[in-house]
Amino acid sequence: MHATPFPVLCDLDGVVWLAHQPIDGSVDAIARVRAGGHRVVFVTNNSASRVAQQETALASIGIPAVGDVLTSAMAAALLVQPGDRVLVCGGAGIVEALGRRGAVVARRAPYDAVMVGFHRSFDYEEMLQAAKAVHAGARLIGTNDDATYPTPHGPIPGGGAILAGIVAAAGVKAEVAGKPYAPMAELVRAETGCNDLSHAIMVGDRPETDGLFARTLGCRYAQVWSGVTAAGTRVSPRPAFVGANLAAIADQLLA
Repeated sequence: MHATPFPVLCDLDGVVWLAHQPIDGSVDAIARVRAGGHRVVFVTNNSASRVAQQETALASIGIPAVGDVLTSAMAAALLVQPGDRVLVCGGAGIVEALGRRGAVVARRAPYDAVMVGFHRSFDYEEMLQAAKAVHAGARLIGTNDDATYPTPHGPIPGGGAILAGIVAAAGVKAEVAGKPYAPMAELVRAETGCNDLSHAIMVGDRPETDGLFARTLGCRYAQVWSGVTAAGTRVSPRPAFVGANLAAIADQLLA
């Protein structure tokens, strides 16, 4: 299989690391896949950090990644237009992505959109301001709808949990940008230069996110048990590859 290079799209949390602590064998697995001639692109629903922070964190564990990190904040920014006024209910990654898009991070009304992502400082006042903005006509955009976020000590509430609260308060359905939705697929195709990704592999730990994203892209899915999904769980969509961790998937891809 490794004779013909193909893109390997790789989730970060639960696949490469947990809270920036590398999962056993993941660093070597990335190196082996790259040595086999395949480009590895990290596709993450984490919107809290700036891209350079993600790249630096990967470099610190031995994975060069400059230009190879795509985030749900980047995908969400595609849903607004340059000059749009956006209320940010999220982290620095969203602020950075909006700046690159040419949108305005606004601190007072009027707002064209409210953009929501994972951040630990979320509180009632933020929910109130976000709901008021939506009631006044702003679009509600979520970077992702993952209910939980994996850590070495177990899952914690994720960006989707924050988004769900604002959805309930505002009484509208959110537009969601990250995996498994179309805006992230558009971003991946643009950044890889591949419209046809049928030969690619999406490696993930969450079938309802990563597996469905593989379906959105039209590529194959590789399921690992190192994140939020318990080993042996019956998953859908059915993966083309299954392994305990990224190292086991690399063994199969390079066999």
